[in-house]
Amino acid sequence: MTNSLSISCVKFGSLALVGLLAVACMDITPAGKSVTALPAATPGLYTLSIEHDGQNREAVVYVPHSAIDSAAPMVLNFHGYGGRAAWHMEDADMRSLADEEGFVLVYPQGTDLSGGAHWNAAPSGGDNKSTADDLGFIESLVDAVEMAHTINSDRIYAVGYSNGGMFAYYLACERSDLIAAAGAVSGTMLDGSCEGSEPISIIHIHGTADSVLPYDGDAHTASALDIVDHWRARNDTTSESTTTETMGGVRVESSYYTGGSVGTEVEHHRVIDGGHVWFDEPSVGTNGKIWDFVSRFDQVGAI
Repeated sequence: MTNSLSISCVKFGSLALVGLLAVACMDITPAGKSVTALPAATPGLYTLSIEHDGQNREAVVYVPHSAIDSAAPMVLNFHGYGGRAAWHMEDADMRSLADEEGFVLVYPQGTDLSGGAHWNAAPSGGDNKSTADDLGFIESLVDAVEMAHTINSDRIYAVGYSNGGMFAYYLACERSDLIAAAGAVSGTMLDGSCEGSEPISIIHIHGTADSVLPYDGDAHTASALDIVDHWRARNDTTSESTTTETMGGVRVESSYYTGGSVGTEVEHHRVIDGGHVWFDEPSVGTNGKIWDFVSRFDQVGAI
């Protein structure tokens, strides 16, 4: 399983990977109708612009008909380094799932720096690319969506790809009062990015042949198993089970860690020979795996 052409638009550039490839993604057309405020209780696809911390910030927001009549969960899905929210929506398209399950789907846009959009996934300084207040932006973004739609504030979830996965984990660390469960695809955690102690359920999906953020880690990044072990310890899980499934020539080894504090769990899917991608093959079923996992939890714990 190898990286597709689209990977150049979304991979994380922490290790001097900014390069020319990210530039190809800079002119992607925004998705949906451009608005500065979402229309109340109205389904549709929108590019929402809001002012935060002196910057114009954007997000692609998909509101299905099924999310209108009752308090809906929300899924925040973050692109990788050099990416665009609209591009990531095509790569990690959860719209049909949002239709079926009745949740509001949000693809936030990171800020640009030297031609590459990014997320600051650690405390100020250190591994961050800029001083952009991404945590504050997400808080403001959630507020903006909640002004137009009835959102179940106990069921807001954060997931992401690569640098976006790093940021989803940072939200889980820093804002477990906002995020009920989180996950990453082909992502990692940055040093010093998780000092909190609140339990929160986590799903991690990673390919063993990832050449950008290696599965086994390197001198700059934590391994997938280091991340899993971090969240297992934080959640104090007590039980473990594993399965192996091969479909369409793709083998996925899955580990399930349950019995954590307030019913929290950790789930890990190891895609054998998988590259640095958001795995959209039916044999992996990334979107379904993520929703099936996160939707079992709210701010209290297991639902």
